[in-house]
Amino acid sequence: MTAGALLAVLVRPHLWATALVAAVRLAPAGWWRRWPPLPAPDPAYLRFRMVTNYGGEGDGPPAAADLVQYLDWCRRARRRRG
Repeated sequence: MTAGALLAVLVRPHLWATALVAAVRLAPAGWWRRWPPLPAPDPAYLRFRMVTNYGGEGDGPPAAADLVQYLDWCRRARRRRG
């Protein structure tokens, strides 16, 4: 995650819990056993998602606005499910 994406989430406290839940859900099983113990998505999965979203080689982080939009979508979807 870039500093811009991190800042975009930090200034939106209503997305903090959603971002944490998304990070843990996207993290590979046993993420806490690897150093550093951060719930980060598998790099291959993240690259695949970047290719399907942006095209090209899939290298590079998502745009901060896209991350905020995704987290907003996750938050709304979770509230609809109950």
